[in-house]
Amino acid sequence: MPMLTCFKTYDIRGRVGVDLDTGIARRIGAGFAAHLSARTVVLGRDNRASSGALDDAVAAGLMAQGVEVLDIGLGGTEEVYAATDHFGADGGIMITASHNPIDYNGMKMVGARAAPLPDLSAIRDLADADRPATGEGVRRDVQRQARAAYVDRVAGFVDRASLRPLHIVVDAGNGAAGPTFDALAEALSDTPLTFTRIRHAPDGTFPHGIPNPLLPENRHLTAEAVRTHGADMGVAWDGDFDRCFLFDAQGNFIDGEYIVSLLAEVFLAREPGATIVHDPRIQWATQDAVARAGGRAVASRTGHVFLKQALRDMGAVYGGEMSAHHYFRDFACCDSGMIPWLMVAELISRTGSPLADLVAARRAAFPSSGEINFRVAEAAAAVARVEAAFDGARDRTDGLSMDMGTWRFNLRASNTEPLLRLNVESRGNAGLVADKVAEITRILLP
Repeated sequence: MPMLTCFKTYDIRGRVGVDLDTGIARRIGAGFAAHLSARTVVLGRDNRASSGALDDAVAAGLMAQGVEVLDIGLGGTEEVYAATDHFGADGGIMITASHNPIDYNGMKMVGARAAPLPDLSAIRDLADADRPATGEGVRRDVQRQARAAYVDRVAGFVDRASLRPLHIVVDAGNGAAGPTFDALAEALSDTPLTFTRIRHAPDGTFPHGIPNPLLPENRHLTAEAVRTHGADMGVAWDGDFDRCFLFDAQGNFIDGEYIVSLLAEVFLAREPGATIVHDPRIQWATQDAVARAGGRAVASRTGHVFLKQALRDMGAVYGGEMSAHHYFRDFACCDSGMIPWLMVAELISRTGSPLADLVAARRAAFPSSGEINFRVAEAAAAVARVEAAFDGARDRTDGLSMDMGTWRFNLRASNTEPLLRLNVESRGNAGLVADKVAEITRILLP
């Protein structure tokens, strides 16, 4: 039996019917149970057309190992994390391909207390071996209990009394976020927040394309809705809503690193001297905000497994990535796409400042390029050419980072796709960012 190709660096992902099917999903469920010696496992799924069948297959594999499956049904990845922690389960599996193409699906996995699983090789090996049945488990529908506990936990991140009248456009992109958001909005019905919903209903055909607002071409519908409805802010999610993306009242997209720096300040006001974890791709705005607030900034390798573990190892209160993943100590050190926008709404309410004003100074002080992807034939050789071209302090926390004083870059291979990813930032000089992007591009693509 060939080795399973759907196992990636820290999750499972592949084309349905090619790399991943119900038979493979059943074997993965059995292997997961055996690896963790699990007695209870939380299981959830997104709204892709293939997710229901894969969900059933994983459940079958788990039950064949005697596992009690706590089924939360349709929801978000963070709901699996929260439920795994809430129920004291031995692990959790989310069926999702997030923002990948429509013919893909996959799984995200955690252990007890929603702890990250940094090495899936043992699960892969057990799944490859196709374990025989060893028991008869059961499957219980716990969606109502799980969602109620989740909503209480998320809503607890803000002081409801401090919220002021704000009109917010929310764009689920026809992913899984809609029903969960509705439950959260109902819990916040005693606050003066009002919402306009667009592309709200889950639709696995994704009539407007796969929801991934990190791509500029996917932002216009959210931006237009913010302007049309005169909203104070816009929120858009990816398919499994573990990432949220924010727009100001003019419909302008707010780059993720500036939201990280905002939330870092909020947490440091609550807990002076706390540790904040960030990824090393774009970091100066966050490091500056943390230093000014008297906190400690720690860089971590990019990726949800690594950020979660860093929060646990460092005792950090919060961590954030420029890609709009935000991690919270009091959310089992996991990422959430619902907590960030709610905290920003509270910040706007407390300060009386619109979102555009809250980020204007840090945008001007630390302009950045956004992530630029390159397909190159020989990635290692391409990175070596770039490294040889510049003289600066080197850091290899994640890929290659070089700091030339007035500007810096990070160049790293993607963990999920055959790409090199480039990020450039400067100290107050957007023109320099553009010049250096052009220069590095010429080196990467001679």
